[in-house]
Amino acid sequence: MTETQSRPRRGRPPKVDRDFADTRAALIRCGMEILTEQGFMSTGIDRVLKRVGVPKGSFYHYFDSKEDFGQAVLDSYAGYFARKLDRWLLQIEVPPLQRLRNFVEDAKCGMARHQFCRGCLVGNLGQEVAILPESFRLQLEATLCSWQERLARCLRDAQSAGELAAEADCEALSAFFWIGWEGAVQRARLTRDNVPLDVFFNGFMAGLPR
Repeated sequence: MTETQSRPRRGRPPKVDRDFADTRAALIRCGMEILTEQGFMSTGIDRVLKRVGVPKGSFYHYFDSKEDFGQAVLDSYAGYFARKLDRWLLQIEVPPLQRLRNFVEDAKCGMARHQFCRGCLVGNLGQEVAILPESFRLQLEATLCSWQERLARCLRDAQSAGELAAEADCEALSAFFWIGWEGAVQRARLTRDNVPLDVFFNGFMAGLPR
């Protein structure tokens, strides 16, 4: 092999042998990684394509538009996070409020593992909602509502177990949790530590009617 043949061509990502489904999944996965670090509007598709090794001209083979790509990334993230919540909040062998504590500890470890550079994709996009297409607003709200229902179910289990007062409004408490949690995640990215997450969660737990 000559020296010229052995050199990669500059300015062009290496060709990766994948089929359609694998490539689309790789683009979505990469999009999740990047969009949890930065905003959707400021993210260039070129960066995603280069990281995955897909030629720029092939993007529209996998997605109709950048909006379509963003919605696919958000849908994938919503599914991933819902499975994470179910893994922690549906552990029937664990006391209900401890399930929530375990979820929070796992989230804290995840943020620390990525040096607090990655936040919540839903929270990140929520900050851009005024400049995003309307479809994103509806999708984001539906995602948050699904998270609220999962936590409300866990809180109702806490009521049944006697950990939470019978008159507690589990739906309202769940909505309050997610509103505060998303803010705490953003603050943790600023402070680059888990203190905001601890402050919020300790306050939330202290305010639960027992």
